[in-house]
Amino acid sequence: MKIKLTAAQTKVWQADSRFKVLVCGRRFGKTYLALTWLIRNALRDGGLHYYIAPSYVMAKQIAWRLLKDLIGDKASKKNEADLLIELPNGGIIQLKGAENRDSLRGVSLRSAVLDEFAYMAEEVWTEVVRPATSDQQAPVLFITSPAGWNWAKKAYDRAMSGTDPDWKGWTFTTADGGNVKPEEIESARRELPERTFAQEYLASFETLSNRVYSYFDRLQNVSAEIGCETGHPVLYVGVDFNVDPITAVIGVKVSDQLHIFDEVKIRNSNTQELADEIKARYPSHKIKAYPDPAGRQRKTSAGGKTDFSILEQSGFDVIAPRAHPAVADRINEVQAMLKNANGDRRLFIHPRCVHLIECMDGLTYKKDTNQPDKNSGLDHMTDALGYLVHSEFPIHRPVLNVPVRFNF
Repeated sequence: MKIKLTAAQTKVWQADSRFKVLVCGRRFGKTYLALTWLIRNALRDGGLHYYIAPSYVMAKQIAWRLLKDLIGDKASKKNEADLLIELPNGGIIQLKGAENRDSLRGVSLRSAVLDEFAYMAEEVWTEVVRPATSDQQAPVLFITSPAGWNWAKKAYDRAMSGTDPDWKGWTFTTADGGNVKPEEIESARRELPERTFAQEYLASFETLSNRVYSYFDRLQNVSAEIGCETGHPVLYVGVDFNVDPITAVIGVKVSDQLHIFDEVKIRNSNTQELADEIKARYPSHKIKAYPDPAGRQRKTSAGGKTDFSILEQSGFDVIAPRAHPAVADRINEVQAMLKNANGDRRLFIHPRCVHLIECMDGLTYKKDTNQPDKNSGLDHMTDALGYLVHSEFPIHRPVLNVPVRFNF
């Protein structure tokens, strides 16, 4: 197998850091780099090596043919159904999709690639891949094009900071890859919106044009001005019932403003555990809970109790509309709090609420729809916030009174 790398690719290939983070423009050649890196590892070390894409279909479309071409007749076994290649030394390279995290569990990895990891849920890394590399201290290559300010940006910042010797990062533009002609790049620059071009070709982390909460601004809406002072005896808690994760945002009202200063995110949990956690943090406060109306019937805890009844028996005042508020209405109400037509901002989030801030920044609409992309995993915290805002800060729509005359 002959490997031909560009100067930029070689820098990543030769680096000794255990966790490598590569952020690059489109058509840089990141998949070629990733697969040759995995093949080198498998030939040298044996064992199991994963190439993980956001979905199984993407893994097959993006990498399977290229992987077979690179290995050629050196494979001792090829399994088309499982997208698996075994090498003569027992090394195995397998392509996987991140949409089913459970399918990635229960293995010990010698190395792994997370391709387009900005489009995966963070838990793919923290709960699955990271533990699977621990016993053998396996290296991991993260590669992606930017996708707004999500957990990929955090991983990139960590890798670029130089403060952790296990992590190293790089940024390369499309031009650095040498696979796209300069005139084509200039044509794209003329045709595309500035932010889109910066993200897709210059590998810049931009706030996306299709963000659900487009009025959210880290400089304007993130504030440490108000925490949980004793002067605020009543806490306002938005709740999104879910098992994995169950989430809540906690804040106070100050005049016509809402200040969110804490958040709760518990994996594989239930409503009782959430209520216990909030009470443990704030035992002397009155709690007003604003949950998903579906909790009036739904049960996420054992014992036959509804989610609403669990909150009420925990001492919370539960406020929720009878019917589920329209998604578009909740989004518009949060948007109006972030910034209204007069430029006023009335929703502020404390910097410690890292998950909520990430969700506000990164949640986007599904392509060609007006529905948030729930596959990203960034919708739970924002849903919890939306239920609270919908009840406490609704948009009052004018009622049109039309006189009607009946002639008998």
